[in-house]
Amino acid sequence: MSRPVLFFDSGLGGLTVLREARLLLPERRFVYVADDAGFPYGAWEEDALLTRLLSLFEVLLKAHDPEAVVIACNTAFTLAGAALRVRFPDTRFVGTVPAIKPAAERTQSGLISVLATPGTVRRAYTRDLIRSFADRCAVKLVGSEKLAICAEAFLKRQVVDEAVLRAEISPCFVTSDDGQTDIVVLACTHYPFLAGLFRKLAPWPVDWLDPAEAIARQLRRVVPDVPFDADAHFADQAVFTSGEVSPELARLLSGFGLKRPQSLKFF
Repeated sequence: MSRPVLFFDSGLGGLTVLREARLLLPERRFVYVADDAGFPYGAWEEDALLTRLLSLFEVLLKAHDPEAVVIACNTAFTLAGAALRVRFPDTRFVGTVPAIKPAAERTQSGLISVLATPGTVRRAYTRDLIRSFADRCAVKLVGSEKLAICAEAFLKRQVVDEAVLRAEISPCFVTSDDGQTDIVVLACTHYPFLAGLFRKLAPWPVDWLDPAEAIARQLRRVVPDVPFDADAHFADQAVFTSGEVSPELARLLSGFGLKRPQSLKFF
């Protein structure tokens, strides 16, 4: 049996990337790890979160020996990506960063907003991306403490207050003498699950830029082909650091091809 690809996120948002990866890597099996005991990451202090991530990956890499790891979380990768590569030099890491470069290439008005967690907004990494790729654009960083939580609730078929969503996305919409915002970068993998509601609630149409497909393409570039084994996919699993996997959550995960939810108690 081939080595798996490990997906990592604070919660369920990385499933948006896993969905795309399955299309491009049909021969691979997957392990999806949700650090739901630490969710949400956006409000964590940087040193504490970095320590947690390094400790958690010591456990995960030994347990699963992955072919590659996708950090399907902007907050985690912009903070810990470099440190993870130094600590685990033999592991291929594919990161998730705000899609500022493609946004700058596509915008017509030059007005871009980046909708992210507060942690991603604070990162020097994010501001370096703006300086490197969007220095001729007006980029507004919008940090939300609520949207990732709303996305998790939406996935679990709980009621989501549209007034809350509208208030969270409204700062993204800017007008100036040159025009108005035409691209909003979804800089948290949870947010694409809410994209339909965002379109409904937006004051005008914009391109909601989801990086999931680009991340999956990068994964395909770095992971070698292996012979397809249909039986291997019965071993696909999800792991939750809270140690809690409800029947409802197990049913949700089965829709993403993750048929063996497990728990990993981690503090």
